[in-house]
Amino acid sequence: MGKDLRVTTLQTSLFWEDAAKNINYFNKQLEIIKRNSTDIIVLPEMFNTGFTMNAEKVAELESGFTMQWMNDVASNLNTSICGSLIIKEKNKFYNRFIWMNPDGSYQSYDKRHLFRMGGEDKIFTSGKESVVIECKGWVICPQVCYDLRFPVWSRNRIEKEGKNIVYDYDILLYVASWPAARKFAWQQLLIARAIENQAYLVGVNRIGKDGLGTAYNGESVILDPLGQKINKSSTKKSIETVSLSLKNLQDIRKRFPVFFDADNFKLN
Repeated sequence: MGKDLRVTTLQTSLFWEDAAKNINYFNKQLEIIKRNSTDIIVLPEMFNTGFTMNAEKVAELESGFTMQWMNDVASNLNTSICGSLIIKEKNKFYNRFIWMNPDGSYQSYDKRHLFRMGGEDKIFTSGKESVVIECKGWVICPQVCYDLRFPVWSRNRIEKEGKNIVYDYDILLYVASWPAARKFAWQQLLIARAIENQAYLVGVNRIGKDGLGTAYNGESVILDPLGQKINKSSTKKSIETVSLSLKNLQDIRKRFPVFFDADNFKLN
């Protein structure tokens, strides 16, 4: 049995389209985190710029400033750090989730569902593949903001390996810039995703107003597989670390094995 996993969420306002200011601010916020004190640090969607469609101005390469900063943080604190940023690749722009490991290796996931009401679909290229990430015996499925509204894309599944049942993932992780005007949907859909997938759920949102005047109220949450909140959550700036129990996850799945009755389907 693997160990419990310590997850640190960072909920904050962001400087509009200014990576240098955001990174400097994060450095100050992360000073309270000691080396080896957490396993994962989770930042919001487009954490270095805010949710902007001005990709041509602020996009970076994977060899750029922000990626190097993530590398430095992961190495210095001996933890993984993740969040999404705008990446330019082969003349295309991606809202790309980056998972950076302490050894400098990383994995990425490109946001599948682009927010057309904000014009994201006209600027960015949609991701085509789901991704799972392994971390200290846990399997994590990363998602970005608007993906939350599409449950088929995040659906957990099982495979039978002898007498054992193997789930696609243990943690469903959302990084977001979810406006306060739709906070009810944020709250309810996160709970639904945790329950229907029998997985822990981490949802990290920003606060403050962006350069377009859109307000964000945070309410970042960590939910157990029953959809119950296990962090403090708030609408203010916060850094919070919560320990996730692998035994609790396994016990819940064993006591109430709903996935034996799940529907089989294919996703095109």
